[in-house]
Amino acid sequence: MKTVLFLCTGNYYRSRFAEELFNHRAAYAAMDWRAQSRALAIERGINNIGSLLPFALWGLTTRGLSAKGANRPPQQCVTLDLESADHIVALNEVEHRPIISQRFPDWVSRIQYWDIGDVALVQPNKALALIEVQVDALLARVCTRTIY
Repeated sequence: MKTVLFLCTGNYYRSRFAEELFNHRAAYAAMDWRAQSRALAIERGINNIGSLLPFALWGLTTRGLSAKGANRPPQQCVTLDLESADHIVALNEVEHRPIISQRFPDWVSRIQYWDIGDVALVQPNKALALIEVQVDALLARVCTRTIY
C-alpha cells in the first residue's frame, strides 16, 4: 500500500477533507493508495473546536460520504510522517512553504504544493470544490503512475 500525505496548517479542515475524499475514492476504485493528513503548525489552531471542522464534514456529506476519521484529533507532522509517505501535498504553497522551510527544510522541494486558501480566505464550498478537483487529478495520476 502506498501513501499520500496531505499537509495543512492545523490538520482540521483542508488536509482532513482531502484525506477522507482521497481514501473514499481510492477504495472505490480498488487502488493500492491510502491517504493520511497532518498539521504543519498545530499550535496555530488553538481556537479549533473538536476534531474536524464542520465545513469538512458538510463537504463530505454533500458528496454522499462519511468521515471515517471524524473523531481523530488533529495530528502534528513529524519527520517520520514525511519519510513514510510516497507522495506529499501541502494544500497552500504561500501559506505552507515557509513553515516547511523552517521546520522541515530538507523536504521543501519534495512536496507538491496546491493553492487552496484557508476558511478565512476562501469560502468553504469553493475551497472544498477546488480540493476535490485536485484530489481527482492526483488519483488520475496515481492510476496512470505519473504521480511525479
